[in-house]
Amino acid sequence: MTGTVTIVQESRFQLTDDAGVGHLFTVGHACGTEPGQLANLQRHQSRIRVTYKPAPNTIGNIATSISV
Repeated sequence: MTGTVTIVQESRFQLTDDAGVGHLFTVGHACGTEPGQLANLQRHQSRIRVTYKPAPNTIGNIATSISV
């Protein structure tokens, strides 16, 4: 999924896709992106690509990789 990081809170973030739909993610342990890097992605309105899997018993997904 591709889009822009619009909201960041600790290791959680919202990605807004090209259709304007927000998707909730939590940074996975093996993602390779530190939660602190999310604020910079949000600040610069960087377009990113997120690979993810569904999060069990939670609204949202787990980001397994993030690339700019």
